[in-house]
Amino acid sequence: MPSNDVRTLAQAAVPTAAVGALAAVVSAVVAGGKGALGAVVAAVIVILFMGLGLYALQRTAASLPHLFQAMGLMLYTAQILLLFVFVAVFKNTTLFNPRAFALTLVAGTLTWIAAQTRAHMKSKILYVQPDSTPSPTGDRSETTGHSS
Repeated sequence: MPSNDVRTLAQAAVPTAAVGALAAVVSAVVAGGKGALGAVVAAVIVILFMGLGLYALQRTAASLPHLFQAMGLMLYTAQILLLFVFVAVFKNTTLFNPRAFALTLVAGTLTWIAAQTRAHMKSKILYVQPDSTPSPTGDRSETTGHSS
């Protein structure tokens, strides 16, 4: 994974983990140990799902750039649907507090999306490949990139 991708992953995972930890503390106070367990399980699921999705999306961007946008839309749709499936499956569980689980799942997902969006907007990714060879007219090609 290139350093840009690792940086984006860290910039999205760290705030999500912080929200999960905060949710675990709040859930422990409100719903006890089962609430804290539900919040921790939800935070781990969000980080795992979204992290694997980011990894798959970056692999697609590198190998099949023409499918990047379609893959991104399909990936986010699948992730949201899978998170809804997790909420539905664990709706009546007695292993942990389902309300703390569901609220942390939503809060973690929204945090991940916001943090990933911010990381992408702050990154300086070239959208034109730098070329050091002179152009046919004798000019050197310009390197342009996304600026923050």
